[in-house]
Amino acid sequence: MKISIVVKIDFQKSDGLVPVIIQDEQTLEVLMLGYMNEEAYLKTEQEGKVTFFSRSKNRLWTKGEESGNFLFVKSISIDCDKDTILIKANPVGPTCHTGSRSCFFTDYNQNFIFKLEAIIKDRYDNPSQESYVNKLRQKGLNKIAQKVGEEGVETVIAALAETDTDFINESSDLIFHLLVLLKEKGFTLEDIAKNLEARHK
Repeated sequence: MKISIVVKIDFQKSDGLVPVIIQDEQTLEVLMLGYMNEEAYLKTEQEGKVTFFSRSKNRLWTKGEESGNFLFVKSISIDCDKDTILIKANPVGPTCHTGSRSCFFTDYNQNFIFKLEAIIKDRYDNPSQESYVNKLRQKGLNKIAQKVGEEGVETVIAALAETDTDFINESSDLIFHLLVLLKEKGFTLEDIAKNLEARHK
């Protein structure tokens, strides 16, 4: 488990409890809010699974201890006042007791591009003969770059002379193949975001 910021958490500000925001590591979707005391935090660190202090049960509660829908910790960050924790986690199954991915009922579609990037990475890490990504990868960098060019041209044509549905479909193909090209070159969406942010400044 990776801890992003090493500081001493101030558990004394709110009677020994601090709020904990859980965020999906892949999609960056906010999944839930809970609370930890120092014991719950140490247990989370040691076991790599999120454990809260349940105010209703008045005891430590590991998320998924009954449902099996654990939250596996990927990173931990502390805010500037040292009294709020942000945990990026890999959720197993839905996080909310209602069966929803998130307790905040967010629109998952807006985050799917990050999930798609993770799927492409998984195809690289665990290649399958049936995988389109794997078949494209086997053809090499030149073919992958060529596909991005082809999809770019088709997107322009669709924008100028075809239906909105065609335009969305071609744009989706373009973004998908660009994600594959980024992976092939060893870059991620985060690298693009950082570059865009630097340009904005």
